[in-house]
Amino acid sequence: MSATIETPKNLTFRRYKDGDNKVKRWNEKIFQSSYSYKCPTYIQSTPPCQGSCPAGEDIRGYLGIVRGTEKVPMGADGKTPIMPWQEYAWRRLTEANPFPAVMGRVCPAPCESGCNRNEVEDHVGINSVEHFLGEYAIANNLKFNKPEVAPTGKKIAVLGGGPAGLSVAYQLTLKGHEVTIFDDHEFLGGMMRYGIPGFRTPRDVLDAEIQRILDLGVKTRMKCHVGKDITMEQIRKEFDAVFLGMGAQAGRALPIADSDAPNVVTATAFLKAFNDGRLQHVGKRVVVVGGGDTSIDVATVARRLGHISQANPTDTELAITGQLAHDVAEISAKEGADVTLTSVFPIDKMQANKHEIEQALAEGIAIKGGLVPVGIVRSADGRATALRVMQCEAKFVSGRLEINNVEGSEQDIEADLIVSAIGQAVDFTGLEEFNNGKGAVSTDRNYVVSGQSGVFAGGDVIRPHLLTTAIGHGSIAADGIHNFLLGMDLEKRPKIDAHQFDLLRKMAEKGLDPKPMEEPTRGTCFTNQAVHNFDNRSDRYIIPHDKLFLGHFGFTPRNVRNVITLDKESALGNFQDRLGVLGEKEAVAEAKRCMSCGMCFECDNCVVYCPQTAVYRVKKTESTLGRYVATDYDKCVGCHICADVCPTGYIQMGLGE
Repeated sequence: MSATIETPKNLTFRRYKDGDNKVKRWNEKIFQSSYSYKCPTYIQSTPPCQGSCPAGEDIRGYLGIVRGTEKVPMGADGKTPIMPWQEYAWRRLTEANPFPAVMGRVCPAPCESGCNRNEVEDHVGINSVEHFLGEYAIANNLKFNKPEVAPTGKKIAVLGGGPAGLSVAYQLTLKGHEVTIFDDHEFLGGMMRYGIPGFRTPRDVLDAEIQRILDLGVKTRMKCHVGKDITMEQIRKEFDAVFLGMGAQAGRALPIADSDAPNVVTATAFLKAFNDGRLQHVGKRVVVVGGGDTSIDVATVARRLGHISQANPTDTELAITGQLAHDVAEISAKEGADVTLTSVFPIDKMQANKHEIEQALAEGIAIKGGLVPVGIVRSADGRATALRVMQCEAKFVSGRLEINNVEGSEQDIEADLIVSAIGQAVDFTGLEEFNNGKGAVSTDRNYVVSGQSGVFAGGDVIRPHLLTTAIGHGSIAADGIHNFLLGMDLEKRPKIDAHQFDLLRKMAEKGLDPKPMEEPTRGTCFTNQAVHNFDNRSDRYIIPHDKLFLGHFGFTPRNVRNVITLDKESALGNFQDRLGVLGEKEAVAEAKRCMSCGMCFECDNCVVYCPQTAVYRVKKTESTLGRYVATDYDKCVGCHICADVCPTGYIQMGLGE
């Protein structure tokens, strides 16, 4: 008699894989005590989420606080936490990124793509927990703590008030420096304000997170373009260091004939006109050329704006160029616009966030992949009436885009407005000395501008990328500027340049920090002068999923934020925030899905499974995160069972090597 046992659909760990034909006996892996010389060590590694985060957030750290693994320090009475855990997690997060509520909405979350939990069932909703913490901070009016250091007397000029400029200003102010931001707009925010529609980054949220930075004492000079209104020579005389964070807010025109037609505009000009309030409606037929996130933003804005049948055909381009402003009262007469988005890549290989592509399709936007623009069809008055495209095959070869056209496949897509969303460019007017000849600024790993002492740069002036990338540039550049101003050598940046858990800081919070070592000494095993059998490899090692014990983790579905999906009709005139926020219980539950890769999360597996009872829990009065368990090496025989059953890979066999 035989029985068939079905494999559960939600199984997360398999001892045997498809194709295995030999029995694996785990007891054969265990060394005899007479042969093994290895014993467990405790190794802090970088989780792939942090290694993938352009802003360098301590993701594992703030998720650990939310889930309750890392406790909030107690106050003087030893019983009451010094702050709520939500605030403690938010402060850990904002050590790297001062914009959690904004990034929690718009960041495409490369951290989630790298998450090891993808090998179990689905990634951790890191972005949604970040969003929750950002909203909590705004709702509870949390502020950044004033710098605890004495003012240095040094002054820094930051050119550009976008994510890179605000990030570097935030970090430098915390280091005791005086920072002045120069920006040629009326308001701060850069592409967060002028390049992303307000229904994705609500202006009250953006303003709240910017105001926190200004409250630290950051100065501003708005509507001031360095290079036009004030020269770099004046800046150099007045300030001790300069940071270039102007961004890339000039759009790239289509590289085809007749792209100078008045109703062929760039995405940056289109979005700025919308965000400034000038653009209230578009033409009946809008064609967007791109395939990235910006093109999706343009298409969804056009879909919401709609068109007015009796409007003057030239009104749209005049509003975009700033020559007129649409009458808001005309909104009631709006009708839906037909919006088409073309990309050289097939839809499944477009550069835009997949979720945003799905939302755009649901709103009735026609997305056509595998098409390259080859010309503009113009009427007698010079305006464009259609975009001529050709089928193509596009791919990246050695980092460069290669497009092969399919001859004889031309077609025309009728249009009243054509928007080029194929990239951005930097405006170097008055700052030509920093242009490397390729429309960008060249820097080293400390973001020092090549051949320019005391001048640093970050964000899109180096290479147009994500908002969170610009935030990371600003944070790293702040370290370099700080060292430069103090006359110190610029330190070599670590291979993995991210904020990390600091065991010594955590031990100091509990009064357990090692004491200074004094000679003579005969070892440290019975003294509080060292951290034993621990190595922090976070600066050079990202722990992969095959170093974890995935069998520990059961199937746990992701807690998903509520997203309002609009259709073709409901999108018209709808400028509300579509992304819901996790509740507190959901945020905690989602944080508990984190596998804490590379750091102990106090599961007790090693204590339970050690056959020699060599692994034991540290006394509560002496324990802290990262020092929850220890090993009695007089008992340890090197069987490495503790390492085999460690879900996070924190225990590795290493002594004796």
